[in-house]
This record gives sequence, structure tokens and C-alpha cells, in this order.
Amino acid sequence: MNGQPEKNLVIRDITKSFGSVTALKTVNQEVRQGEFFTLLGPSGCGKTTLLRIIAGLELPTTGSIILTGKDITSLPAAKRQVNTVFQSYALFPHLSIFENVAFGLRSRKFPEAEVQKRVAATLDLLEMGAMRDRGPDQLSGGQRQRVAIARALVNEPDILLLDEPMSALDAKLRAQVQEELRRLQRRLGTTFIMVTHDQAEALVCSDRIAVMNAGEIIQCGTPEEVYDFPRNRFVAEFLGAANLVHARRAPGGVETEIGYLKLNREPDWLEGLVAIRPEWIKVGAVKPELNGVHATIQDIVYRGTNFDLAVSPGAMRVRTNAFKNFKIGDQVWLELPPNELVVLED
Repeated sequence: MNGQPEKNLVIRDITKSFGSVTALKTVNQEVRQGEFFTLLGPSGCGKTTLLRIIAGLELPTTGSIILTGKDITSLPAAKRQVNTVFQSYALFPHLSIFENVAFGLRSRKFPEAEVQKRVAATLDLLEMGAMRDRGPDQLSGGQRQRVAIARALVNEPDILLLDEPMSALDAKLRAQVQEELRRLQRRLGTTFIMVTHDQAEALVCSDRIAVMNAGEIIQCGTPEEVYDFPRNRFVAEFLGAANLVHARRAPGGVETEIGYLKLNREPDWLEGLVAIRPEWIKVGAVKPELNGVHATIQDIVYRGTNFDLAVSPGAMRVRTNAFKNFKIGDQVWLELPPNELVVLED
């Protein structure tokens, strides 16, 4: 394999139409063995439809799903080495944690000794063994999620699918469970594919992120690649705050409404957009050597760990450390470093 991870899943030329509505437009993607892969996008972009096709809960209109080298496109969901954790977790309220996890094995007529062994081992793996006799209503949201994952993992799937697994949690618990889920996946080494519309969730959990919009994968890469080097306007804006500057190509850079900006590479277009994240803009009292913009602070939003400044000209947003003191009306110099300016395709 030349040191490259094995391709666990291959999504090949998948399309899906519901009558006259096209949900997926020729999706091609590979997911590697043992990685945490996330499908990220807004509601209606096709990410859940793609997940359901992988799970066998929907059939594609065209295309194929290859799992560990085998075409499983027409294989029923129950016969795929794939298990899904749904938004609601779908735990049986009248069964104990142990019985919830054992349910699938028993329905498949596993010997009772094997059921006891596998369920106990899986609960211990997820640090839920001491709670085996509790009911779902006696658990926190994060614990219920772990039980839902245990119920899926006890079947020893090649891939675990997670459909908006943290949408039911409050903000504080969600942040905690995101990190816990990531640590769990690393420890297990199982391939996870998660669907979410939450960009922070995707950035925290994933090895790679596929950003989807209107039935297509727009960009796929590591969290750093898609956040630091967005391909187009949609990706730049969907993965957090971004300053978009209309520009016209000039020697060594671009001309904009806030002045000439030197770039590390000239754009392919004559007119287009360059992007810079608010936290990459440096604020100071002295004019910088390169890409300096003299600006006036129009508004200040305190966010605890930082200030968000709205400045003119250009309706720019700037993020600074909270210990810096600014007032509305202050004159400042902004520095837009060439290595932080990203040339967008559109």
C-alpha cells in the first residue's frame, strides 16, 4: 500500500433522485480504514441521503458502494458490516443498558454465552460496565450516546455511521461529548462516518471533512485544509467567519477597495474574491511593511476569550485577544499577511 491507509469504503458515481428532485449529483469519495470522516453541510445538502445509501437504508439511482473491496450496493442493510447511531439514539426505554446492547445479537440468534461475553466487553470498552443494570432514563445525554455506540459496536461493524449524534445535547455537554467521541474513535480504530451541520463539531472530531452543498462534495480535506484553505465562497463562509474581499488581479497580488494586497500567488481570474479569517488579521498602532490597512473601529463585541471588531473601510471583521483595550472610533492599522490571504475559485 506504499504506506497509504487501506481504502475501507469507496463511493463511486453515486446519484440519487426523488422524483424530479435530485438529492445527490455524481458523488465520488474514498474513506480510509480507521479514520473519522465527516460529511458536513447545511440542511438539504444530501449528506443524510448519502449516509442512508451507505447504510443500505436507501438505494442509489446510479452508482455503487464498495466496502473492503466488495460491492454492497444491492445488499440489504441487515447484511452489511455497517451500523448506524441515529440522532435520537433509539434506546429501548423499558430495557436495561445491558439488554439494549444485547438486543441485536439476540435477534440474530447468537448463543447466550457469546452475547454475555461480547456485551460485557463492549460496555467495558466504553466505560459503561458499572451502569449495565440502569435504564436509559437514568443516564446523561453523553452516557446514552455511549450506549447507542456500544449497541452498534457489539456487532463488530467495519464502519460506524453517526447521524447528527450530538444534536440533542446542550452546548456545554456537546463540547464535552465531541472530544470524548474523538478519543473513543482513536482508541477503537473503527472507521467512523459522521453527518453534521455543525462546523465546530466537524473540526474537533474529524480526520477529514467532506463539505457538501446542493448534492455535491465541494471540498474534502483535513480540518486544517478546509478551514485554512477554503476552495470557494461557500466553504469559506460555512466553516466559520470569513472576510471576503472583492479583488482585481495585479502584478504580485490584487487591487481591492482597501488597497493593494500582495499575495503569495497571483489568482487565475481577472476579478474574484480573496478571503481571510478574522483571527488572522493583526491589529497595531504602526503601519506594517506589507498589506497595511488604516481602519476605524465601528463596533466591538466582547466574547470572553476575545473581542470581535467591526472596522471600516471594507466592513471587515477582526478577532483580537481580550486583554487588548479598544474603543469605538479608535484608529488602528490592520495587517493582512500574504500567507493568510486565500485566493478563492469564485
